[in-house]
Amino acid sequence: MNKMMSELYSIGLIPVIKIENPDDAVPLAKALIDGGLPAAEITFRTKCAAEAIKNITEAYPEMLVGAGTVLTTEQVDAAIAAGSKFLVSPGLNPKVTAYALSKGVPMLPGCSNPSDIEAALELGLSTVKFFPAEAAGGLKMLKAMAAPYGQLTFMPTGGVNENNLLDYLKFNKIVACGGSFMVKDELVKEKKWDEITALTKNAVKIMLGLEFTHMGINAGSPEEAAKGAKLFDAMFGMANRETSKSIFAGDAFEFMCKPAPGAHGHIGIKTHFVDRAMAYFKRQGFAFDEESITYDDKTGKPKFVYFKDEVCGFAIHLVQK
Repeated sequence: MNKMMSELYSIGLIPVIKIENPDDAVPLAKALIDGGLPAAEITFRTKCAAEAIKNITEAYPEMLVGAGTVLTTEQVDAAIAAGSKFLVSPGLNPKVTAYALSKGVPMLPGCSNPSDIEAALELGLSTVKFFPAEAAGGLKMLKAMAAPYGQLTFMPTGGVNENNLLDYLKFNKIVACGGSFMVKDELVKEKKWDEITALTKNAVKIMLGLEFTHMGINAGSPEEAAKGAKLFDAMFGMANRETSKSIFAGDAFEFMCKPAPGAHGHIGIKTHFVDRAMAYFKRQGFAFDEESITYDDKTGKPKFVYFKDEVCGFAIHLVQK
């Protein structure tokens, strides 16, 4: 996975946007950034697409901005000149795709059947757009179609919404999803930036699925840990379960038998994607204890990590659901 594809993956959801007024581009970009998605695919469905892309890339050079509905070599040139970091098309035009690749800009052409995929492989592509995702058979179709093609990855777009986003993202051959449900045309036209930010935040919330899982209490010794856990069982009916390092009282409280991170203990937060959650928090300015990361043996992706700083004497860690 190259750097740009890694960026797509870390963001996870790429807003697909049609802009009819180039003056809307910058406030819209800010609304997305404030919502936690510093990315956009600006479609060439309007005459001002290139101008809108240029406005965003100049105002927010750190934002991952791409051009969508790229149908001609002229549009490839216009998109690149405006600052597009990636290009997307609804179908696979070998001439346009090869031209884009010759310019050194990643291109994700739309593919909806094995013939499209084999044409993409012939062009040397390792990631393609699956479009129109839901109309072409959805996740079931994508899984069946992807099976023979090894490490090829996909960006499904078309019909992706808050109800099926997570299902798509959990499929390990998906880099990211493209969606417009948080940036509907009428919201952009009516300049409802706060509403777009709220919808974007909710989309990120669905994607990451952050929620409390347990609290760790630094008991100081095995004896004190056992004493505390037994007390919770007697008081609240929380059955005890021993591990190599601790004793759980129910699922929510962990009494540590040995020294552990945090002056007082730790708080565990579970998430659908530890790696995407890490990327999200890093964009917000938070740091992690990189030495604390543990990886999943099957996927090679992070499954556990501590934040660098404590909160009120408690270390905070993320853990894979």
